[in-house]
Amino acid sequence: MDIIWDPLEIERKSMEIIEPYLVSHNLNPGQKAVIKRIIHTSGDPDLIHDVRFHPRAVEAGISALRKGAAVFTDVNMLKAGINTKMVQGYGGEVRCFIADPEVAVAAKAMGITRAAAGFRMHSAELDHSVVVIGNAPTALFEVMDLINKNMIAPALLVGTPVGFVGAAESKELLLQLDGVPFITLLGTRGGSSIAASIINALLYYQGDK
Repeated sequence: MDIIWDPLEIERKSMEIIEPYLVSHNLNPGQKAVIKRIIHTSGDPDLIHDVRFHPRAVEAGISALRKGAAVFTDVNMLKAGINTKMVQGYGGEVRCFIADPEVAVAAKAMGITRAAAGFRMHSAELDHSVVVIGNAPTALFEVMDLINKNMIAPALLVGTPVGFVGAAESKELLLQLDGVPFITLLGTRGGSSIAASIINALLYYQGDK
């Protein structure tokens, strides 16, 4: 077999292979770019059937990132997967609170997870930001609760928590969220790599192609 060694050619070829899977789906160019990146990251074309977009999600996310919005993640693995240099190039930053000592203390005192506690403690910073949750359903429940109480108004909420306890339920609830654009992946599948791929797709997007 012929092995492709060039990383850029590997990515180009991958996107070429993915393209036919999207033909029968009614996607605008921005949604298409996001789903191609999700499939490229996961290696699973079937995920296309479970991705859900708020109508303004792609536009809102790209606009916020280009204007230097901060990106807040639930776990450090997700933070590591985002192209931080591009975020910083637009004037933003990528932040995660889960490892902060004060968050661990507060989480224990409140009886909630550290991922949820981090967002609750830093809720004042979340307006007009991009909130990305790829691991912890509890963090997604917490952020949606803050939104529903009119305490925060992120520019975009990406919710793709993974697992068998609360993940599918949190994403079903996200579909009912009013007032904040979102992108999600239904069911138990998800994870930090998929959440990061969504943000990177928005960062890399170059227009209607």
